[in-house]
Parts: sequence; structure tokens; C-alpha cells
Amino acid sequence: MAFVKKHRWFVIFAVVVLIVVAVLLVFVPRISGTGFGASAGKIPTFKVRRDNLPITVTESGDIKALNSIDIKSEVEGRTTIISIVDEGTVITPEDVNNAKVLVELDSSEIKQKLTQQEIVFLNAEASFTEAKESLEIQKKQNDSDIKAGQLKVRFALMDLYKYLGKDIADKLISGSSNPELENIEIEALIDEAALGGEALQKLRELDGDIKLKRQELELAKNKLDWTHRLYEKEYVSLSEKEADGLEKETKEIASQKAKTAKDLFIKYEFPKQAEKLLSDYDEAKRELERIEARSRSKLAQAQAKLDSTQATYSLQKELLEKWRKQFTACTIRAPAPGQVVYASSMMNRWMRQQYLIEVGAEVRERQKIISIPDPSVMKVEVKIHETWIDKVQPGQKADITIAAFPDQTFTGEVLKKAPLADQEDWFNPDHKVYSTDVRLDGAHDSIKTGMTAKVKVIIDQLKDVLIVPIQAVVSSEGKKLCYCLTDSGTRKREVETGSFNDDFVEIKKGLVEQEQVLLNPPRAGQSETSGEKE
Repeated sequence: MAFVKKHRWFVIFAVVVLIVVAVLLVFVPRISGTGFGASAGKIPTFKVRRDNLPITVTESGDIKALNSIDIKSEVEGRTTIISIVDEGTVITPEDVNNAKVLVELDSSEIKQKLTQQEIVFLNAEASFTEAKESLEIQKKQNDSDIKAGQLKVRFALMDLYKYLGKDIADKLISGSSNPELENIEIEALIDEAALGGEALQKLRELDGDIKLKRQELELAKNKLDWTHRLYEKEYVSLSEKEADGLEKETKEIASQKAKTAKDLFIKYEFPKQAEKLLSDYDEAKRELERIEARSRSKLAQAQAKLDSTQATYSLQKELLEKWRKQFTACTIRAPAPGQVVYASSMMNRWMRQQYLIEVGAEVRERQKIISIPDPSVMKVEVKIHETWIDKVQPGQKADITIAAFPDQTFTGEVLKKAPLADQEDWFNPDHKVYSTDVRLDGAHDSIKTGMTAKVKVIIDQLKDVLIVPIQAVVSSEGKKLCYCLTDSGTRKREVETGSFNDDFVEIKKGLVEQEQVLLNPPRAGQSETSGEKE
């Protein structure tokens, strides 16, 4: 392999040498008629003259469309080309309207994933819908539970008001929530003037019963006394007297029973019922708080479930859209009219083998498959050496010759230059060039993408300056020298040079018009012609 590489570079070097020799053979006769002459010894010379000096940079490059539509694989990972239109196929506007298929990529695996994702999405959608409905149900259930709890609190308060009256009930309620009043003796509340409700009614009933029993007892006593008097006078029998005595005892017992009933009510029944109703009211309030807390908790759980299912639904929907797009991306249709160019055709030989575009070839995501150039505006892509790149600027005019049309010269304009350099040759990394685009003026149906062109960028146009051929100037010890031919021999002359092109260089100082300069002056280390003078 190393031998093959060396042999290849030897052949390239030989070709370059032959090209240089051929250029010199063409160049010398061309310029000999424009100021060149010979002395008696037939030494090639050039007569210094004033002329216009165009400053140009000439490079070769490939013609490409200025604008083109690049069609790339949008399928993730790698996939296989199942079918592709032939390179060079012309896409018509009708093809675009009919969505003509240009490339088909293998979609079998994507189709399977799409089907699976549709099932997953439907399940996620059902869960999301269920969660939304559950949240609404929970909200309504919470409203019902809270209203029921509020109703229980209200009824418990009404029961307390009903039994004690509003004033005593409010005092008792405030005492249950106020530490300073929590030691209120409920039994003492019965003596409150503000007592009302069923408790007051019961107390009045008991007092009335006591009063009635007392009156009945007094009547029984009076009757018994009257019966004793009648018995002593033998107006009534003993049994009648005993019956009246029994009635008196009965009334005494009833009176005592009425008093005892009031005492039991005051000491036990009243405080018990009051505390029970107060406890029921407090418990109803606590239950309402528990209901509200449970409602908030259940609502938060339902909301969290909704958020979770919604996130899952959104994710699965995105995945479904993704796989649908991936499936659609497997079929590439004509986006615009033009001629189909395979991406591999625009690569060098090595890259073309690596990324060959054909049926059965694998392509990766974002890899360009085909390009549809716009032939209305073309450009030439050239590489400008780093020594010239600062002089080349967008907007400069250029003359362009195309290998396919050697007798025609086209005009163009520099569009842009790359900000960073490329390595022109891996084996010569120090040789840096900058990619530069030159637009071809006008529309030319005969010019095709991929043709070779030579671009001459016109950097400057010097007017009426002294010029000599480039080979007439040599460098020695940091100085620029020309050898002038005089009647007495050759004279070495230090000169100051200016701008130059491929053929001529501007002389700013050191020479005058009509002087003869040697075209083949001595180089450094070469013996100089006899008769030379300073």
C-alpha cells in the first residue's frame, strides 16, 4: 500500500512538472511580442513599459446550483432504501402536484412500533378521561358531604337553642371555646333569667306540678281534719276517716315526688341534656372539619391522578405523533421541480463509496439522499489559497471559463468566502485554502451541475503603472533585484515592487520606462554575467 501511494504521488508530480513546462513554452512566445527583445548575445529581455495591470486570482472549481433543495432522511437511526428514482430524473410541476414518490425507506419496524403506540395511546386516553370524570365526581361528592356536615352543625345548634334558649346556648358555646369560660357550672345555668327553651318549659312544668301537689295536699289535710270532727260526732264512719287519711298520705307522697322530680331534673337531667346537646354541636363542627379535610385530600388525590394521567396522555400522544411522522418520513415525495442528483454524486471517490446512494443502501438520520438544484442561478465553488484570501472580498467581479465551453467567457461575482480554512491536502496540512463561492451571472440552460470551471477573480485594476514580467525580479538578501541590459553590459538594480498577477509585477521604484531587463536573471548562488555593474 505504501508503494502504491508513493508511485501515485510520483506520477502526480511528473504531471505537474509537464504542465509547468508547457505553460512556460506558451508564455514566453506570448509575451515576447509585447516588449521582449534580445541583445547581440541573444539574451531574452523585456522593455519596461507603462500599462494597465489587472490584479487577479485564478482558481479552478466545480459548478453547483446556488440554491438547491436537499432531501435528507428524517427517520431516526438507520434505515434501508427500498426504492429511489433514477438519478437525472426531471421532476415537473405536475409531479409536485401529484406528490410523486422519489424515495421509499423501509418502514416495517416503524409500522410495528406505530401500531403498538396506538394501543398504548388509547389506554392512556381512557385513563385520562376516567381521571377527568373522577375529578368532577369527587368535586360534587365533596360539595354534598360538606353541605351535609354543615346541615348537621346547624341542626345541632338548633337543638341546643331549642333546649336552653339562644342566650344560654351562646354562653355555653363560648365557654366551650374560651378557656376562661370553660369551667361554667351547667347546673347553675338553670337559675339564669335568660334560660329558655325546653329546659325552661320543663322547669315550669315541674314547678307547676309541685305547686299543684302542694295544693292537693293542703286540701287532703283540710278534708281529713273535717272528717275527724265529723267522726267524733259520729257523722262519718271509721272507714271514711281512714280513707281520707290515706288520701292525705297519698298527696304527701305525690308532693314529695314532685319536689324530687325537680331536684333530679336540676341536678342530673338538665346538665346531662345540656352537655349532650353541646357535645353533639361540637362533634358536628369537628365532623365538618374532618369532612372538609377528607374532601381536600380526596380532591388532591383526584387532581394528582388527573395530572399524572394527563402527563402520560400528552407523552403518549407526542410519541404517537412522532411515530406517525416517522412512518410518513419513510415516503419522500417531490418538493419542487428540478433534476434529481444523488448526494453521493457530489462527493469525492472515497466518500462516494462510504455513502453510496442506491436501492438496499443504509442511510442514517439527517443524511442527504438526493438534491434538486435550481438551475436558474449557478455558482462556482473554488478554493482560494490563504495568501490571497484577504484580497478576495464579496462583490468583486470575476471572469469564468468552463471546460465544456472553452471558447466562451462568462462573468460572475464573489458571493462569500469561508471564515475558516480547509486543509487542501491531508498529506500537506500546512497548505490552507478557503472555500469561496462565485455566482455565475445570468441563466444558462447548457451549464450543468458538476462541470469544471476556472475562475479569475478581479481583485484590482491598476492604471498606467510600470510593469515587468514576474520572472524578471529576483530576491537576494532580502532585496528585490532586476538586471538591466545596457551598452556596457548588465547592471544590477534594486527595485521596489507593488501588486502583481500571474504574469506581471508593478515596479514602484528602481526602473524607468524603456529600460531593458533580463528575463532570466542570475539567481542566488548562480554566477553572474561578466561585465555586470552596480
